[in-house]
Amino acid sequence: MALTEQLDNPTPSPAKKKDKTHWLYISVIAAVVLGAALGLMAPKAGIAMKPLGDGFVALIKMIIAPVIFCTIVLGIGSIAKAATVGKVGGLALLYFLTMSTFALTLGLIVGNIIHPGEGLDLQPYDPNKPKAASATVEFFMSLIPGDIPVLPTLVVALLVGFALQGMGKSGEPVLFAVQCVQKVVFRIMMMIMWVAPLGAFGAIAAVVGATGWAAIGSMAILMGAFYLTCCIFIIVVLGTLLRVVTGLNIFSLLKYLAREYLLIFSTSSSETALPRLIAKMEHVGVSKPVVGITVPTGYSFNLDGTAIYLTMSALFVSTAMDMPMNLGEQIGLLVFMIIASKGAAGVTGAGLATLAAGLQAHRPELLGGMGVIVGIDKFMSEARALTNFTGNAVATLLIGKWVHEVDLDQAKAVLSGERPFDESMLEESMH
Repeated sequence: MALTEQLDNPTPSPAKKKDKTHWLYISVIAAVVLGAALGLMAPKAGIAMKPLGDGFVALIKMIIAPVIFCTIVLGIGSIAKAATVGKVGGLALLYFLTMSTFALTLGLIVGNIIHPGEGLDLQPYDPNKPKAASATVEFFMSLIPGDIPVLPTLVVALLVGFALQGMGKSGEPVLFAVQCVQKVVFRIMMMIMWVAPLGAFGAIAAVVGATGWAAIGSMAILMGAFYLTCCIFIIVVLGTLLRVVTGLNIFSLLKYLAREYLLIFSTSSSETALPRLIAKMEHVGVSKPVVGITVPTGYSFNLDGTAIYLTMSALFVSTAMDMPMNLGEQIGLLVFMIIASKGAAGVTGAGLATLAAGLQAHRPELLGGMGVIVGIDKFMSEARALTNFTGNAVATLLIGKWVHEVDLDQAKAVLSGERPFDESMLEESMH
């Protein structure tokens, strides 16, 4: 229903979303620059800004459990629905799970090779540790509710999800109720994200004040490595799969989707390009039923860019705090991320909440490094969204080929430019 409304009114909705994201993006960039400048010019004043970063981390911790509970319960319901569609749904889910796991593993491998965050020596966050902060700071920190343990929440969410799945029709009202609660939770998450510039300013000012240019260099290395890893994943992994299975060229596909990439880059969200991806995948030769099942399923379960971000950011935090995770902890974190990241696609801050949840579940003392990630999260959001979007486009073509529901002659003609996409086709696909 929501998708139909979005398609019927394509102009107002994206414009509103773009404006909001645009201002948040600018605010975070300004906060990072100001924080770094303060840390370099007045290190003591920068370090004094640390409570701002700690306060934001506490707000994120507060919302983790509700986010995890709602997304897992609804995610299991979505899996059940997708699987009932038959061969296409089952194949799509299996493919998305495999590729997300592969992306998480790639993130871990690159993170272990480059060791981002080395030498920063960030201090652990301990809410029970007595602070030399002012009474005013202590008062405001005490206003933020304590966090709910994540692993027990995850277990309860899995049990509730499978129970509702087993109830069939009679469980639908409860699923609807959880969906309503999720809307409230995500609205709170959005409210928290609007405080992100303050949190980013405090965290960056404190870490740059303490370590100087080393902090800026480490953050630049993480962002560069993340963008490079996303490029490798798209060109080498997805490109090879596309070439082997369909014979199509990944660069031709990237060129075909150039307008959508521009839209995603300006909004930092792949959600804005959903209607256009559906229309373009149908035009490229994939049958309407396959597109109708694969693309929406991919938007919930195919989070390749987010997966790379989660593992590389977790390794950055652990290295920056000089508390490296052993292989067992890394694998445990990987499994947790696979489960916890499902169903949170397109929600601003959900990636940040999932990262915080993984750290809290495995190494709570690492949460102190989250503030630095908040500062550079926005710089990595475009690469996440573009990688997720490309993964969905490639998946649609692959699954179309596997179930013999794609016209490869049409695909080659379209990608070579012989049969360009007509914008009026977008109108036709809406009805």
